[in-house]
Amino acid sequence: MSNFPEAFLWGASTSAYQVEGAWAEDGKGPSVQDIKEIPQGTTDFKVASDHYHRYEEDVKLFKELGLKAYRFSISWSRVMPDGKVNPAGLAFYQKLIDLLLENEIQPIVTVFHFDLPVAIAEEGGWENRATIQAFADYCQVLFENFGQQVPLWQTINEQNVMALAGSVIGTSQKSMKEKFQENHHMLVAQALVTQQFHAGNFSGRIGPAPNIASVYPASEKPADQLAALYMSALRNWLFLDAAVFGTYNHNAWHLLETIGAAPTVTEADRKILAAGTCDYIALNYYNTMTVSSYFQKETKLDQQSGFGIPGFFQAVENTHLPMTEFGWPIDPEGFRFTLNEIYSRYRLPLLITENGIGAKDVLTTDGKIHDDYRIDYLQQHIEQMALAIDDGVDVIGYCPWSAIDLVSTHEGIAKRYGFIYVNSTDEQLLDLARYKKDSFYWYQNVIDKNGLGE
Repeated sequence: MSNFPEAFLWGASTSAYQVEGAWAEDGKGPSVQDIKEIPQGTTDFKVASDHYHRYEEDVKLFKELGLKAYRFSISWSRVMPDGKVNPAGLAFYQKLIDLLLENEIQPIVTVFHFDLPVAIAEEGGWENRATIQAFADYCQVLFENFGQQVPLWQTINEQNVMALAGSVIGTSQKSMKEKFQENHHMLVAQALVTQQFHAGNFSGRIGPAPNIASVYPASEKPADQLAALYMSALRNWLFLDAAVFGTYNHNAWHLLETIGAAPTVTEADRKILAAGTCDYIALNYYNTMTVSSYFQKETKLDQQSGFGIPGFFQAVENTHLPMTEFGWPIDPEGFRFTLNEIYSRYRLPLLITENGIGAKDVLTTDGKIHDDYRIDYLQQHIEQMALAIDDGVDVIGYCPWSAIDLVSTHEGIAKRYGFIYVNSTDEQLLDLARYKKDSFYWYQNVIDKNGLGE
């Protein structure tokens, strides 16, 4: 097992609406996540892990864990709830960034992670072209305030998930045509703020953060091979080709045209896309996908489950892969495959911004959390990431999901990912006390050794 680069960023991740709480404090306005219908039996996001009030305690734990980087998102509705800057919102993130730097933890910022301000949503959200400029104005505020302190920025988290599974994560309930017009506006907005960032001569780098899942054909049949090509184009390359090359992927565009979902693209849009290309690629990886040629089938849809598009592909179960208790495939070797596939296409540095396993962790009476399954999952993925680096892939950091327990997008706090346990349930807030899991001590050792070691 090779050592990781000396400057490798061992980190961990969260997002604002899932961890902060304080949903209506200090001038923050509501986001679409604050008002969405919550599945029965799961908690809302109004308190979450109360990181807003406990960030000093949490950063102290991050320092003890040994984190070199902390990837978090900034809440648009906390900073600019109604189109005007909220000074208290900016002040919170300034305090957080300052504290991270004091503790030698590099801040990595995502500017948009599923939490569109309600004020913007009521004006049509991403379907409204005016949101492009609203997003650019918001990002400019962040760049001007934090651009000299934050070296790595991500524009939009999992834009592909918002386009393909928005009804599940509470960001969209619209038709495919409407969703891909929204998606196009997000691509243009991303390119515009990337241009702004570059024009500001900030010392850092900026890029997208899609959820990437390499796609396997279900068999050696040519029709299944072609199905995998089209699924990859729609799920992965549409989003990365736009960010890296400034153009739509041709297979994805053909698919969208065929199903009547191709967006309206202006000449001005094309110029913005071409001029606003990224410096690096952040990506979230949880699993691969497997597809066959299309056949009619009922499918469950969530962030990682598949779906079918007539004439192109149909997601199927890969019987060679084990599943998490929440029904997601586990494919560490697919992680190596995915990293190689992305790097072969784009030859840009890669930063892993999410990877992890959701599970129903148990707090014992003596304050312990024995999460060997998480250690096994992360160890297998880190092993494969090391092999990808040996293959020649330029991976600059690894920030698993999540630094601390938070409220899952649609499965509550019972689905836990963190290295740090938060004492709360979907039924009761309890005392929100923090407890270090077994995986905390394991990851601490990984960071200390700069890898898994012997």
